[in-house]
Amino acid sequence: MKALLHGVRVLDLTRMLAGPYCTLLLADMGAEVIKIERPGKGDEIRRMGPPFVKGVSAYFISVNRNKLSLTLDLKSPKGKEIFLKLVEKADVVIDNFRPGVMSGLGFDYETLKSINPKIVACSISGYGQTGPYRDRPAYDLVLQAMGGVVALTGEPGSRPVRCGVPIGDLAGAMQAAFSIVSALFARERTGEGACLDISLLDSLVFLAPYIAQYYFADGKVMGPSGSKHRSVTPYQIFESADGYLVVAVFGEGFWPRFCQAIGRPELADDPRFKTNLDRVKHREILDPLLEDLIKTRPTKEWLAALERHQIPSCEVKTIDKVLTDPQLLSRGMIGEMDHPVCGTVKTLANPVKIEGIVSDIRHAPLLGEHTNELLSRILNLTPSEIVRLREGKVV
Repeated sequence: MKALLHGVRVLDLTRMLAGPYCTLLLADMGAEVIKIERPGKGDEIRRMGPPFVKGVSAYFISVNRNKLSLTLDLKSPKGKEIFLKLVEKADVVIDNFRPGVMSGLGFDYETLKSINPKIVACSISGYGQTGPYRDRPAYDLVLQAMGGVVALTGEPGSRPVRCGVPIGDLAGAMQAAFSIVSALFARERTGEGACLDISLLDSLVFLAPYIAQYYFADGKVMGPSGSKHRSVTPYQIFESADGYLVVAVFGEGFWPRFCQAIGRPELADDPRFKTNLDRVKHREILDPLLEDLIKTRPTKEWLAALERHQIPSCEVKTIDKVLTDPQLLSRGMIGEMDHPVCGTVKTLANPVKIEGIVSDIRHAPLLGEHTNELLSRILNLTPSEIVRLREGKVV
């Protein structure tokens, strides 16, 4: 069985993280992603580090596997001509330039559509193509602050902190990938392409549906609550005698079993704690009681007891433990790629498992590694024509 996006050709003008993560998702599902980069320079994250693996950026490796690299000067007349010829034979064009840059290059949607009416054009930007902030620069930390994530993260009374993963970039990347695939599906029915406008800020705020709805409902401004949940308890990180563990009693059925697991069965029938509403109402009593109790025994002992009673729980793992976890290893989440410079490199694999399809992992491309092959295969350029393009610094 062929990969789900086999035969879909994507012209990828993105760089840094949000755009490349989007096209990584498409590439992992089988799309032919052609990463178009500036001759001699390429994507800025090729130089992002440390760490580097034999001079190659680990950051770049992480989000650019399964792609092909073509160098092309999009500001030169010949480079523009070549790009538009590629558009004729493509399904998707994606960029993460600031609003107005694609139009300035001569690649606005109406131009692309006139060349290929079925093209799906997707633009990812910090704030979208419209609105008072559209021309502002944006990076993940700025988006997290503007999107309310920073104000919600951390312990009560502490300084604001950012989320540990770049969720501002990744949220928009996932929305973009979903929107592109949706547009391709619609095109199968209508024969028409689409113009997609993805705002990283919009996408990040959309990850807080119930938090926004709480505010609409009661007007209360939520602040940082550490690991606790405003509407559920116990649902938090506890300190044990030798570390930390998570307990998630989300649902009434877990509460009696949790009380059995911690050796306090009488708490299940205490009228102050009988239902979740009761527990939330009296959390100033319950939370300290549980926190003091959990501190008396080591993490492994608590987890063994909690697992016997089927209570959702886990130790707080560092990345080294995560990447050697038997569950992830059994699911094939740690893959390997053979890199021409770095040798064999471990990397995260595609989390989507599809019966009958074995996900391939090809190395993140060297700058311009596939330029000759792509110009020859797609545009039928001869070796001498490609040499002249190189001499003119077009590629």
